[in-house]
Amino acid sequence: MKRFLLSLALGATAAGMYADTPETDEKILNLRLETRLDWQGDWNDGNTVKDNTGFAGKFLNLRLDGNITSNLSYSWRQRFNKAHKDASFFDATDWIYLNYDLGNWSFAGGKQVVAIGGWEYDRAPIDLYGCSVFWNNIPCYDIGASVGLKVTPSDKLTVQFCQSPFYRSDNRNMYAYNVMWNGSHGCFDAIYSANFIEYAPGRFINYLALGNKFSFDKVTLELDLMNRASSHQKFLFKDMSVMAELKYRPAEKWNIFAKATYDVNKSGTDADATVLDGTELKMVGAGVEFMPFVNARHILRFHATGFYSWGHNANSANVMQDKTFTASLGVTWYMNLLSLKRK
Repeated sequence: MKRFLLSLALGATAAGMYADTPETDEKILNLRLETRLDWQGDWNDGNTVKDNTGFAGKFLNLRLDGNITSNLSYSWRQRFNKAHKDASFFDATDWIYLNYDLGNWSFAGGKQVVAIGGWEYDRAPIDLYGCSVFWNNIPCYDIGASVGLKVTPSDKLTVQFCQSPFYRSDNRNMYAYNVMWNGSHGCFDAIYSANFIEYAPGRFINYLALGNKFSFDKVTLELDLMNRASSHQKFLFKDMSVMAELKYRPAEKWNIFAKATYDVNKSGTDADATVLDGTELKMVGAGVEFMPFVNARHILRFHATGFYSWGHNANSANVMQDKTFTASLGVTWYMNLLSLKRK
């Protein structure tokens, strides 16, 4: 669906095949506006959550991509309605980086997407509706550098060193070390990663993220399996997330999907800042998207979705809690404002 909507090249940067990576072409500048407006409803155990019900501007992004030379490209996305953690305009910069492509090798530096596997994580936030507890709590953009190697025409490895997503305003000297594989083999596509992330000064948590996608004509299944572990706990299955989304496109302008997620953390430690210890939450939902027109310059999309969660979420600040139902109706559009070709 992401390829259909945005026509984005999956191997354009050393950061790997992330959602929203820029298209590689001969344009020195491509300026685009991305926005989404929703009516949303939130009910907990049958009671309306008034501060999360009503009309909401969900996203307002400005994005620039281009090629300075045939090898050197850049990308910048600014999210104007994103909170500033450190009272800095740069906090609302999702990414801004340069990428130097030598064919099989590529090198990138700047603020990037943190190289974590999984298809839910890979997709642009503007294209997502109901998401896992992990997705709702992972900061996914940070400053760093990465090196990419095309092992085969269908396989790419990325090694990334970046600031930890969990750095503190009083201590930025925290880091993440990431290795990611992107593969495409017939009906199977993969985004796998192994991550070693500093969650507190000198203390690390490990991620093993396995993002699997199976495509058959009009049907696509995305299945993400993620295990998280730190020292002093059992390595497998105590702290994990499973995300599954089944999509069906009955016609070119329609997309119907169903989704389920499961997040659990019974590790007994405070290492996981995304899915807190004591959490065991399940969510199911479905939705439909209608795109009256899609072309190279503009995309217009309408959606209607509903999601229900039950269990326990140890993070009381999250929307999805026990016996929570959320619904949304909305419109998304992408508008190309300016394109300049490189001479």
